Amino acid sequence: MLARVSDRSVGDVAPSSAPYTDRVKLYPAFLDLRGERVLVVGGGPVAHRRARALLDAGAHVSVVAPDVLPDLAGLPVQVERRAFRPADVAGARLVFACTDRDDVNDAVAAAARDAGILVNHAGRAEGGSVRLGATLTRGPVTVAVNTGGELPMLAQALRDHLNAALPEHLPVDDWTAARERALTHPEPERTHALNALRARIHAALQAARPSEAHA
Repeated sequence: MLARVSDRSVGDVAPSSAPYTDRVKLYPAFLDLRGERVLVVGGGPVAHRRARALLDAGAHVSVVAPDVLPDLAGLPVQVERRAFRPADVAGARLVFACTDRDDVNDAVAAAARDAGILVNHAGRAEGGSVRLGATLTRGPVTVAVNTGGELPMLAQALRDHLNAALPEHLPVDDWTAARERALTHPEPERTHALNALRARIHAALQAARPSEAHA
Protein backbone atom coordinates (compact mmCIF):
# COMPACT_ATOMS: atom_id res chain seq x y z
CA MET A 1 0.00 0.00 0.00
CA LEU A 2 1.37 3.39 -0.99
CA ALA A 3 2.03 5.61 1.99
CA ARG A 4 0.43 9.04 1.91
CA VAL A 5 3.06 11.73 1.86
CA SER A 6 3.11 15.38 0.88
CA ASP A 7 4.87 16.67 -2.20
CA ARG A 8 8.47 17.43 -1.26
CA SER A 9 10.75 19.95 -2.89
CA VAL A 10 13.77 18.84 -4.88
CA GLY A 11 15.98 20.11 -2.05
CA ASP A 12 14.68 17.59 0.45
CA VAL A 13 17.32 15.22 1.74
CA ALA A 14 16.62 11.78 3.14
CA PRO A 15 17.74 11.58 6.78
CA SER A 16 20.90 9.62 7.45
CA SER A 17 20.72 6.40 9.41
CA ALA A 18 24.41 6.61 10.31
CA PRO A 19 25.33 7.54 13.88
CA TYR A 20 26.63 11.03 14.51
CA THR A 21 30.40 11.36 14.28
CA ASP A 22 32.86 14.19 14.78
CA ARG A 23 33.40 14.44 11.02
CA VAL A 24 32.49 17.70 9.35
CA LYS A 25 28.93 17.61 8.06
CA LEU A 26 28.74 19.14 4.61
CA TYR A 27 25.53 20.78 3.43
CA PRO A 28 24.44 19.49 -0.01
CA ALA A 29 23.35 22.22 -2.39
CA PHE A 30 23.13 23.11 -6.08
CA LEU A 31 24.10 26.64 -7.10
CA ASP A 32 22.34 28.86 -9.61
CA LEU A 33 25.28 30.66 -11.22
CA ARG A 34 23.48 32.15 -14.22
CA GLY A 35 25.01 35.54 -14.92
CA GLU A 36 27.41 35.32 -11.99
CA ARG A 37 31.15 35.92 -12.24
CA VAL A 38 33.20 32.87 -11.31
CA LEU A 39 36.99 32.99 -11.07
CA VAL A 40 39.07 30.00 -12.16
CA VAL A 41 42.73 30.21 -11.22
CA GLY A 42 44.72 27.78 -13.33
CA GLY A 43 45.15 27.03 -17.00
CA GLY A 44 45.45 23.24 -17.18
CA PRO A 45 43.09 20.30 -17.69
CA VAL A 46 41.33 20.73 -14.33
CA ALA A 47 40.69 24.41 -15.01
CA HIS A 48 39.40 23.47 -18.45
CA ARG A 49 36.88 21.00 -17.00
CA ARG A 50 35.73 23.50 -14.38
CA ALA A 51 35.32 26.26 -16.97
CA ARG A 52 33.28 24.06 -19.31
CA ALA A 53 30.93 23.01 -16.52
CA LEU A 54 30.57 26.59 -15.32
CA LEU A 55 29.73 27.82 -18.80
CA ASP A 56 27.10 25.10 -19.08
CA ALA A 57 25.64 26.50 -15.84
CA GLY A 58 25.43 29.98 -17.34
CA ALA A 59 28.28 31.56 -15.37
CA HIS A 60 30.58 34.31 -16.61
CA VAL A 61 34.02 32.74 -16.24
CA SER A 62 37.29 34.57 -15.67
CA VAL A 63 40.53 32.59 -15.97
CA VAL A 64 43.81 33.75 -14.46
CA ALA A 65 47.02 31.79 -15.14
CA PRO A 66 50.43 32.43 -16.70
CA ASP A 67 49.91 29.55 -19.14
CA VAL A 68 46.53 28.52 -20.52
CA LEU A 69 45.70 25.46 -22.61
CA PRO A 70 44.50 26.35 -26.12
CA ASP A 71 41.26 24.42 -25.54
CA LEU A 72 40.58 26.53 -22.45
CA ALA A 73 41.53 29.80 -24.13
CA GLY A 74 39.19 28.89 -26.98
CA LEU A 75 36.17 28.85 -24.69
CA PRO A 76 34.01 31.99 -24.24
CA VAL A 77 35.86 33.01 -21.08
CA GLN A 78 37.87 36.05 -20.03
CA VAL A 79 41.55 35.07 -19.89
CA GLU A 80 44.36 36.96 -18.14
CA ARG A 81 47.74 35.33 -18.67
CA ARG A 82 49.58 36.28 -15.51
CA ALA A 83 50.13 35.20 -11.92
CA PHE A 84 47.25 35.31 -9.46
CA ARG A 85 46.76 38.39 -7.31
CA PRO A 86 44.51 38.41 -4.20
CA ALA A 87 42.50 41.29 -5.69
CA ASP A 88 41.39 38.96 -8.49
CA VAL A 89 38.71 37.45 -6.27
CA ALA A 90 36.85 40.76 -5.98
CA GLY A 91 33.36 40.54 -7.43
CA ALA A 92 33.41 36.77 -7.85
CA ARG A 93 30.53 34.69 -6.55
CA LEU A 94 32.65 31.53 -6.51
CA VAL A 95 36.37 30.79 -6.88
CA PHE A 96 38.20 27.69 -8.09
CA ALA A 97 41.85 27.20 -7.13
CA CYS A 98 43.02 24.58 -9.61
CA THR A 99 46.67 25.15 -10.42
CA ASP A 100 49.33 22.45 -10.11
CA ARG A 101 50.97 24.27 -7.17
CA ASP A 102 49.68 23.86 -3.63
CA ASP A 103 51.15 27.18 -2.51
CA VAL A 104 49.25 29.06 -5.21
CA ASN A 105 46.04 27.17 -4.50
CA ASP A 106 46.46 27.94 -0.79
CA ALA A 107 46.91 31.64 -1.56
CA VAL A 108 43.81 31.66 -3.78
CA ALA A 109 41.74 29.91 -1.11
CA ALA A 110 42.97 32.30 1.59
CA ALA A 111 42.11 35.36 -0.50
CA ALA A 112 38.63 34.02 -1.23
CA ARG A 113 37.96 33.17 2.42
CA ASP A 114 39.16 36.61 3.53
CA ALA A 115 36.71 38.15 1.06
CA GLY A 116 33.84 35.92 2.22
CA ILE A 117 33.67 34.07 -1.10
CA LEU A 118 33.10 30.34 -1.49
CA VAL A 119 36.15 28.55 -2.87
CA ASN A 120 37.07 25.09 -4.12
CA HIS A 121 40.65 23.89 -3.60
CA ALA A 122 41.55 21.32 -6.23
CA GLY A 123 44.63 20.03 -4.44
CA ARG A 124 43.21 19.62 -0.94
CA ALA A 125 39.48 19.32 -0.41
CA GLU A 126 39.76 20.57 3.16
CA GLY A 127 41.55 23.67 1.91
CA GLY A 128 38.36 25.14 0.51
CA SER A 129 34.79 25.79 1.60
CA VAL A 130 33.23 24.00 -1.40
CA ARG A 131 33.81 20.34 -2.21
CA LEU A 132 32.69 18.88 -5.48
CA GLY A 133 31.14 15.47 -5.96
CA ALA A 134 31.12 12.76 -8.57
CA THR A 135 28.27 13.79 -10.86
CA LEU A 136 25.87 12.09 -13.21
CA THR A 137 23.57 13.95 -15.61
CA ARG A 138 20.48 12.77 -17.45
CA GLY A 139 18.94 15.74 -19.24
CA PRO A 140 17.80 18.18 -16.56
CA VAL A 141 18.52 15.67 -13.78
CA THR A 142 21.87 15.89 -12.01
CA VAL A 143 22.99 13.57 -9.22
CA ALA A 144 26.09 14.41 -7.17
CA VAL A 145 27.76 12.09 -4.67
CA ASN A 146 30.29 13.36 -2.14
CA THR A 147 32.15 11.68 0.72
CA GLY A 148 33.55 14.84 2.28
CA GLY A 149 36.79 14.40 0.39
CA GLU A 150 37.75 11.34 2.43
CA LEU A 151 37.01 8.64 -0.14
CA PRO A 152 36.47 10.07 -3.64
CA MET A 153 36.75 6.60 -5.21
CA LEU A 154 33.63 5.57 -3.27
CA ALA A 155 31.74 8.58 -4.63
CA GLN A 156 32.89 7.66 -8.14
CA ALA A 157 31.86 4.02 -7.68
CA LEU A 158 28.40 5.02 -6.47
CA ARG A 159 28.06 7.38 -9.41
CA ASP A 160 29.04 4.59 -11.80
CA HIS A 161 26.48 2.22 -10.25
CA LEU A 162 23.77 4.86 -10.68
CA ASN A 163 24.88 5.44 -14.25
CA ALA A 164 24.46 1.74 -15.01
CA ALA A 165 21.07 1.59 -13.29
CA LEU A 166 19.44 4.64 -14.86
CA PRO A 167 17.99 4.56 -18.38
CA GLU A 168 19.58 6.81 -20.97
CA HIS A 169 16.33 8.76 -21.31
CA LEU A 170 14.12 9.85 -18.46
CA PRO A 171 10.65 11.18 -19.39
CA VAL A 172 11.16 14.18 -17.12
CA ASP A 173 8.95 16.48 -19.20
CA ASP A 174 6.01 14.07 -18.92
CA TRP A 175 6.53 13.67 -15.18
CA THR A 176 6.84 17.43 -14.70
CA ALA A 177 3.59 18.03 -16.60
CA ALA A 178 1.86 15.37 -14.49
CA ARG A 179 3.08 17.05 -11.30
CA GLU A 180 1.86 20.45 -12.47
CA ARG A 181 -1.58 18.96 -13.22
CA ALA A 182 -1.65 17.31 -9.79
CA LEU A 183 -0.92 20.61 -8.07
CA THR A 184 -4.03 22.16 -9.60
CA HIS A 185 -6.28 19.73 -7.69
CA PRO A 186 -7.70 20.48 -4.26
CA GLU A 187 -6.92 18.19 -1.34
CA PRO A 188 -7.13 15.25 -0.92
CA GLU A 189 -7.06 14.69 -4.70
CA ARG A 190 -3.74 16.56 -4.91
CA THR A 191 -1.97 14.20 -2.52
CA HIS A 192 -3.47 11.13 -4.22
CA ALA A 193 -2.29 12.37 -7.62
CA LEU A 194 1.21 13.13 -6.33
CA ASN A 195 1.42 9.72 -4.69
CA ALA A 196 0.35 8.09 -7.94
CA LEU A 197 3.03 10.01 -9.83
CA ARG A 198 5.65 9.03 -7.28
CA ALA A 199 4.68 5.38 -7.65
CA ARG A 200 4.81 5.72 -11.44
CA ILE A 201 8.34 7.13 -11.28
CA HIS A 202 9.51 4.42 -8.88
CA ALA A 203 8.03 1.74 -11.14
CA ALA A 204 9.73 3.20 -14.21
CA LEU A 205 13.12 3.31 -12.49
CA GLN A 206 12.68 -0.18 -11.07
CA ALA A 207 11.80 -1.57 -14.50
CA ALA A 208 14.89 0.05 -15.99
CA ARG A 209 17.28 -1.58 -13.52
CA PRO A 210 19.47 -4.28 -15.04
CA SER A 211 18.54 -7.78 -13.89
CA GLU A 212 20.87 -9.30 -11.34
CA ALA A 213 22.12 -12.80 -11.71
CA HIS A 214 21.65 -14.94 -8.65
CA ALA A 215 23.86 -17.88 -7.84
